[in-house]
Amino acid sequence: MKQSIKLGLLASALMAISGTVSAQMKDVTVVDTKESPYVIDARGVIVRDPFGLCWRTGSWSAERAAKTVIKDPKYPNWTAICECEAESLWKTLPPACLPPPPPPPPPPPPPPPPPPPPAAPTSEKVTFAADALFDFDKAVLRPEGKAKLDDLVSKLAGVSLEVIIGVGYTDRIGSDAYNLTLSQKRAQAVKDYLVSKGIEPNRIYTEGKGEANPVKQCADPSAKGEIKNRKQLIECLQPNRRVEVEVVGTRPVKK
Repeated sequence: MKQSIKLGLLASALMAISGTVSAQMKDVTVVDTKESPYVIDARGVIVRDPFGLCWRTGSWSAERAAKTVIKDPKYPNWTAICECEAESLWKTLPPACLPPPPPPPPPPPPPPPPPPPPAAPTSEKVTFAADALFDFDKAVLRPEGKAKLDDLVSKLAGVSLEVIIGVGYTDRIGSDAYNLTLSQKRAQAVKDYLVSKGIEPNRIYTEGKGEANPVKQCADPSAKGEIKNRKQLIECLQPNRRVEVEVVGTRPVKK
């Protein structure tokens, strides 16, 4: 009687263990059931004992277990030995039961395309210059000075004007203070004329520099050279009585 009770308890324990182990072990389905070195059921699944070990057949060998491919969605070439035997056994046999190496990293992205070439300039810098001459001790434009300014204005057609700079000068005859004022008046006379031709006043900058930067040197009559008197000296210094005009702007480039 006691023997029967013990056997019943043992059977119950084995069933409990079997249920627990079965719940923990995944099914191992053999791809080719004819060559399986393990016992398989009608589904093609390897049968396990109550302790979760795979039932070996009489023809079992480690080499056959290592060649028996099983269905595993994660590892396509997984073999039965990988699921049914201890690591100490399958590590010694090919193929090793190790996850396949990770896929190689994707190739680096192609380099970005080179930047587009700079756009062709749509405008170019332009400068024009003119000299307006004046009579001695005068700040009134001479006819030839007006003609030069008219030509300058005609060149501004199609130009986006930035600034016009007019710098007035005198000859050396007279005091520094007087000549500085006279040079400023000459520059202003040029500005007034350009404004009368339609140039915006705020685009014109004027400055007087007196007798600075002479373009022609003439000896005094006392030097006993070619110049014999004051009249000849005034005529010789004519190029210095001037206003230098410079125009800065841009205009479209012809394509």
